[in-house]
Amino acid sequence: MPKTTAPLSPPAEIRLGRLGEAVAYNLRLAQAASFQAFAALTGETGLRPGRYALLQLIGDNPGLSQTDLSRAAGRDKTTLTPALGDLERHGLITRTPHPTDRRGRMLRLTAQGETSRARLAACAERHDARLDAILGAAGKAELNRMLRLITSALGDAAPAGPTQED
Repeated sequence: MPKTTAPLSPPAEIRLGRLGEAVAYNLRLAQAASFQAFAALTGETGLRPGRYALLQLIGDNPGLSQTDLSRAAGRDKTTLTPALGDLERHGLITRTPHPTDRRGRMLRLTAQGETSRARLAACAERHDARLDAILGAAGKAELNRMLRLITSALGDAAPAGPTQED
């Protein structure tokens, strides 16, 4: 059965009321649209956008701990642990015991993981180029500045919980 995706914007007959001007609502719609567009570029890799981010962070930081990956990816244990298990089952990462923290695990890409990361990075470059064309250089810089401001201001205020990242 083919996977269906939700529409990227609400049907015209639905009144949004306050939601139409709500930053959080519009961020969520933009995230969904971006993830769907990225997924269309990745084709049949079987890896969703959130998995690419994990592969990229692990590849850029060999030996990264799961705790540090959780912070860098903005994901809590309830979503990160199953995602890492999936990547490990598919032979894309290894989790080895940390030498000084018996509960900790160090993460590394396998050769297959590096190949997948590189293929997905090429898709991400095409996706970013499309976003750059939509926003322009100044718009991109300003949007990233505002997103970092939101992350910084709200990041420590809210308890981490499950996200719908991938």
